Amino acid sequence: MSKEERRVPELRFKGFFEDWEQRKLKKILKVNSGRDYKHLSNGDVPVYGTGGYMLSVNDNLSNKDGVGIGRKGTINKPQFLRAPFWTVDTLFYLTSLPNNNLLFIYYLAENTNWKKYDESTGVPSLSKKTIESIVKYIPDNNEQIALGTLLNEVDQYISLHLRKINILKNLKQQYLRVMFVENEKNTPEIRFKSFNDVWEQRKLGEVGETFSGLSGKKKADFGHGEARFVTYSNIFGNAISDPNNLDIIEIDNKQNQVQYGDVFFTTSSETPKEVGMSSVWLEDTNNVYLNSFCFGYRPIITFDPYYLAFMLRSPSIRKKLIFLAQGISRYNISKKKVMEIGIPTPSTKEQQKIGSFFKELDDTIELHYSKLEKLNKIKQVYLNKMFI
Repeated sequence: MSKEERRVPELRFKGFFEDWEQRKLKKILKVNSGRDYKHLSNGDVPVYGTGGYMLSVNDNLSNKDGVGIGRKGTINKPQFLRAPFWTVDTLFYLTSLPNNNLLFIYYLAENTNWKKYDESTGVPSLSKKTIESIVKYIPDNNEQIALGTLLNEVDQYISLHLRKINILKNLKQQYLRVMFVENEKNTPEIRFKSFNDVWEQRKLGEVGETFSGLSGKKKADFGHGEARFVTYSNIFGNAISDPNNLDIIEIDNKQNQVQYGDVFFTTSSETPKEVGMSSVWLEDTNNVYLNSFCFGYRPIITFDPYYLAFMLRSPSIRKKLIFLAQGISRYNISKKKVMEIGIPTPSTKEQQKIGSFFKELDDTIELHYSKLEKLNKIKQVYLNKMFI
C-alpha cells in the first residue's frame, strides 16, 4: 500500500506508524470570538487584531494560549497568542480540545489556504461554521506534539536571526549618525584611534562631475538586447548597487556607460524623505547604463567607494538632500543644487577604515538574512512534507 493510500505524510518522525485520520476541525479545536476592548483600561494584557499586537488592557479574554485567525479582513495570517490576551471582534482565537496540541494546530493553520474558504465577495471573511467544518488529516496527540515542537524550534531560530538583524540595523544607524561629521563640524563624534586630522568640507561639484541616465528611449526599446541598465529600485534600495538587479536594453553607444566608483542619485519620489537616495557602482562591466529617472556622479578625486556609499546615506547628508526636495504630489531635487552640498572628506586612509567597518557590518547583516532565508525554506519544506 502506498503512502498516499495509507494516509501518512511524505516525511515523518521515526516510531510513528499509524494512519492519520480525517477529522473536521471542530473535533480538535474550539473557535472563540473576539470582543470589543474599548470599555477596558490600560494594563499589561495584550490586545490583538488581524494585523497583530495593538495595545494592552487590564483584563483578558483568554487565560489559555490560542491561535488567532482573522474573521474579517486579513484571514490568512495565523498568530500564536500567549495567554493572557484579548482579541478584537475581527479576530477569532482557536483553543485546543483535550488530547490535541495547540502548537500542531497553529502550524496546521499556517499550512491552510484560508483564502480558499473566504465567504465574501468584498472584504475577506470567515465564519465559525466554515472553520469548524474544514476537514484535515490529523495524527494522534504524540505525533502532534513532535511536529509542533520541531516547527516551534525552527521558528525560534527564525526569531533569533530577526532579532539579530534588527539589533545590527539599529547599531548601523547609530554609527552612521556618530561616525560622520554633522552640522559643518570638522571631526566626527566617534573616531578610530590614530586619526587626528581635521576633516575637510568639499562641495560635490568641486570633486566630481554629473552625467545623465538613459535618454531618447521608448517603451519598445526595453526588455531585449545585450546591454543592461541599473534600475531605480536597485539604487533606492542599496547603498552599493546590486549587479544582479539590472534590466535589459539594446547596446547604444550614444548613452553614458557607468564605471566603477560612480554614484547614482534618484531625482524623484512621492515623499521628501525618499528623494536623493544614493548608490555606488562597484563593477567593471561594459554596456551598463543608468535608468532615466536618476543621474550619475563621477568623482574626479580619489574616494574610498565604501566610505562614499555610506557617507552619502548618513543622517547628516540625508538631511541636506531632503531639504532640497521640491514639489506637492511628487517631490524632485535639482542636480545643480545637489552639487552644492558639502560632504565631509577625511584622509584616504581614514575613509578606507570607515568604509571597511560599514562594509563588514553590512556583510554580517546579509549573513543573517541568508541564514534567515534558509530557515524559512526549511520550515516550508517541513510544512509541505510533514503534513498531508
